[in-house]
Amino acid sequence: MRQREHVTARRIDARAGLIVLACCAAWGFNQVAIKVANQGISPMLQAGLRSAIATVIVLAWAMRRGTPLFERDGTLVAGIAAGLLFALEFLLMYVGLDHTTASRGVIFLYLAPFAVALGAHVFIPGDRLTWTKTAGLLAALAGLAVAMGEGVLAPERPTLTGDLLTLAAAVAWGATTVLVRASALRFVSTEKTLIYQLAVSAMVLPLASTLMGEPGIVDLSPRVLTAFGYTVVIVAVVSYLAWFWLVRTYPPTRLAAFTFLSPVFGVMAGLAVLGEEPTVSLGVALVLIAAGIWLVNREPVNGRVVDST
Repeated sequence: MRQREHVTARRIDARAGLIVLACCAAWGFNQVAIKVANQGISPMLQAGLRSAIATVIVLAWAMRRGTPLFERDGTLVAGIAAGLLFALEFLLMYVGLDHTTASRGVIFLYLAPFAVALGAHVFIPGDRLTWTKTAGLLAALAGLAVAMGEGVLAPERPTLTGDLLTLAAAVAWGATTVLVRASALRFVSTEKTLIYQLAVSAMVLPLASTLMGEPGIVDLSPRVLTAFGYTVVIVAVVSYLAWFWLVRTYPPTRLAAFTFLSPVFGVMAGLAVLGEEPTVSLGVALVLIAAGIWLVNREPVNGRVVDST
């Protein structure tokens, strides 16, 4: 069954602005929470447990609202594929954050919008690269070069493995988004799409943890449990459901322009909560990538580009 687009507002009002700001802050702080929880729960197992708990919560939410989840709608293959990409993304991200700082991890992870722009140009008819999007991509590539160069040239900070893993996670995230937009998944509820991703990853990631010989749960201190609870409840459930409501009520392209704030919040969280060392190169990379995200998500109107707020 195809789901009609349900957009009732044309501009971002104050309420929506505050909610999307809170979502971006939650996503930015997520990398810090993962890194803290990694101290007590092995990365792949942690990601799998997060998906399993979030699956139950989102499933209960969808069933309470009467959202159809089990109808035959031709999405099974695409849904499983999206779930496998989702699992790969979180496997790479959680393990990567164990080998780099949260500040650097969030910089590389938020290169995902550029993977989406490139993938959409190839696989989604009508979603072509424009001069503005190309400028955003070039800014992001410059930011990537600056951030990666710092990791390579600073042997006292051995972050290259983690940097590359989180960069690969960004590519997997972008590929998941393109798959959803280019397949039958774009016609079903966002709750169903999310459950596909959460449920498949909940099965795959604990198995991967066992096969890789992870130690599992080694410390359930209040700090670790709080961080893990944050990734499940605040990020995987509350922020995603809030975002679903936003994209159904407001134009998604206008909302997407705000996502440049997530890496900003992520870097701030790494510096403030974990005491990570700020560097000029990291600051330059952040500015370039945030500017690139903003450019890629600006909305063209009548052949020109206007502000999204």
